[in-house]
Amino acid sequence: MKRHGDTTYRMHKALAAAGLSIDQHAIAAWRTGAKTPQSSTSLKVLGFIEHRYRLEAGYFTERMGRWRATGALSPKGISRSEARRLAWHLPDDFRDRGRREQAEILDWVRTRILAGGTAYRRYHSEVSRQRFGFRFDGNGAACLQAPPRLRAEMAALVRFKSATLTDIGFERSGVWGEATAMQRGEHLALMLGAMAAPADSAVKGLGVPAKDLTLGLLVFPAVWDWYVQWREQRRGFFTGWEAEMLLLAAALTRERTGWLRQSPALACDMPTVPGLVTEDMIVEAQADWAGACDVVHRHTLARAREVQRVARIHRDPFEPILPILESPSPVREYRRIAEDVLARMPDRRRHPRAAAEFVRAFLMLRFGLHLGLRQKNLRQLLLCRRNETPRTERELEALKRGELRWSMRDEGWEVFIPCAAFKNANSAYFSKRPFRLLLPDLGALYRWLDTYIEVDRGRLLAGARDPGVFFVKTVKRTSRSAEFTQSGFYEAWRLTIQRHGIYNPWTGRGAIKGLLSHGPHSVRDVLATHVLKQTGSYEQASYAIQDTPQTVAAHYGRFLPQDKAALAAKVLNEVWAA
Repeated sequence: MKRHGDTTYRMHKALAAAGLSIDQHAIAAWRTGAKTPQSSTSLKVLGFIEHRYRLEAGYFTERMGRWRATGALSPKGISRSEARRLAWHLPDDFRDRGRREQAEILDWVRTRILAGGTAYRRYHSEVSRQRFGFRFDGNGAACLQAPPRLRAEMAALVRFKSATLTDIGFERSGVWGEATAMQRGEHLALMLGAMAAPADSAVKGLGVPAKDLTLGLLVFPAVWDWYVQWREQRRGFFTGWEAEMLLLAAALTRERTGWLRQSPALACDMPTVPGLVTEDMIVEAQADWAGACDVVHRHTLARAREVQRVARIHRDPFEPILPILESPSPVREYRRIAEDVLARMPDRRRHPRAAAEFVRAFLMLRFGLHLGLRQKNLRQLLLCRRNETPRTERELEALKRGELRWSMRDEGWEVFIPCAAFKNANSAYFSKRPFRLLLPDLGALYRWLDTYIEVDRGRLLAGARDPGVFFVKTVKRTSRSAEFTQSGFYEAWRLTIQRHGIYNPWTGRGAIKGLLSHGPHSVRDVLATHVLKQTGSYEQASYAIQDTPQTVAAHYGRFLPQDKAALAAKVLNEVWAA
C-alpha cells in the first residue's frame, strides 16, 4: 500500500465500489498483523487487492500461509472436526462453485486424501468404526474392558513370553519383544472381543458372556475354525493374517514349550459355546489336557497350510507410494515432499508455533530418508544437545532407545542406537554391535536442526515437561505427555503427506501426482528400492534399512524385471558410448 501510495480509506472505498463488503478496521488489522484473513469473503478481498496492485493470483494467500486461510471454506452441514480436515484441501473459491462441482471436489478429497485411496484403507475405515476388541490396559470404554479373569490370564501369557527368566517348571521357545508382545496381545484381544460380541450386532460375534471367557477355549479346534472363517466373511477372502493366527495357536499348544499346554488349570470352569463347544468336549479336555493340545496343534498347522494356499494380499505396502517407487530415483522424488514443506512454511514472526510444526515435519522426513529406521526407533530417539554429555551405550541399552548427539570427533550430528533397541536385534546386520550414522550436512540440514533444537522444540513444548525425545508433540491443554504415541507419530507423518505430498488438482498444491496417504514405514520401501535401482544389490539395499538381503527381497524392495534390464543395459551401453 505504501509503494502504491494507497490508504485504508481509499482501499475500503474501492472495495465497496466492487461490491465487496468488509469493515474498514479489518483492513487496518491486516496491515498491522493483528488479524489474519480467514473467511471466504476475506479471500475474495485479497484477490481484489492482488488485481488492484497487478500482482499474480495467490500472492497474499501463499505468503500468509495456507494453514491460516481455511476458516470458512468448508461446506455447511458437516462436523467441525471434519471441516478442519477438509479446509486445507479445498480451493479458495470452493463456496462459489456449483453444487455438482463441490460434491465432486469433496468426494475426491475424502477418497484420495483423507481415506487413503486404497481398497484396504476403505475397508479399514469401515470396520474400525465397529469397536469390539477387548482392552487390557485399562483405557477405552468400560464395555470393552477385559474381565479380571481374562486380564490375569493374558498377563500370565505375556510374562511367560517376555520375562528374562521363565517361571520354575515352564519351558519356552523364543522370547517376545515389547512390540511383539503388544501385537500378539492386540490380535488375541480382537479374537476374544469377537467371541463376546452379540450375534445380532454389526460385528456378528458369538455372544459369549465376557465374564465367562477364558484363554482355555483356545484348545478347541472349532473355536479357531469359527474365528478364521468369521474374518474371511468380513473381508471377503483369506489373508496371511489368518495363517499367522493359526500358527500362533500351534505355538501355544506345542509339546514341551507351549504356554497353553503347560497351563492345564485353564481347563477349569470353561463355558459351553453353542454350536462350537459342548459340555462333553469340555469334560474330555479336562480329562486329557495334553491330548486336547495335541489335537488343536495338528489341526491349526494343517489349517494354516490350507489358508496360505488361498491367501490374498489385501494391504499392498507399495500401492500408496507407487509413483515414487516407479521413478528412476525414488529418494529424490520423496525429497520433493520435504522441499514443499519448507516452501509453504508460514512466517515464524507472526505464527511461531505453526512454523515450528513445519520444521518438525521437515526433519521427520529428512531423518526418515537418511536413517531408514522403523517408526519406533525414530519416535523414541533421544536428544543430547551440543554442550551435554552423551549417554553411554549401557544406559541407552537399558532404555532400549537411540540418541541424537553432537560428535566432537567428526564435528557433526550423529545418531547412535544400541542393537537392543531394534526389532531385529539378533540380525546378522548388527552382529551384537550398535548402529551409528553421521548425518550429512546437506540441504541445510544442520541449520534446520539447530533452529529446531534451540527455538522450535521449546515452542512446541510450551512450558510442558520435557520428555527428552527429539521429536515432541504440539502440547495443548489436554495433552498428558509431550512424547508421541505410536498412533500420534503415524498421524503426524500422514498429515504431512496429505498436505504436502499428495498433488491436489483442485488447489495445485502437493508435490507428487498419484501419491496416497502413508506412514513412516513406507520410507524403508523407498530407500530399499532406490538402492536396488542404483546398484542391483539386495545386500546394499539391506544396509540402508538395517536388515538382511532376504528380508529386503521378501518385503521391502520393488525391483522389477524392467529395472534389472535397465541396470544391465546401462553397463552394456557404455561400450557403444565409448
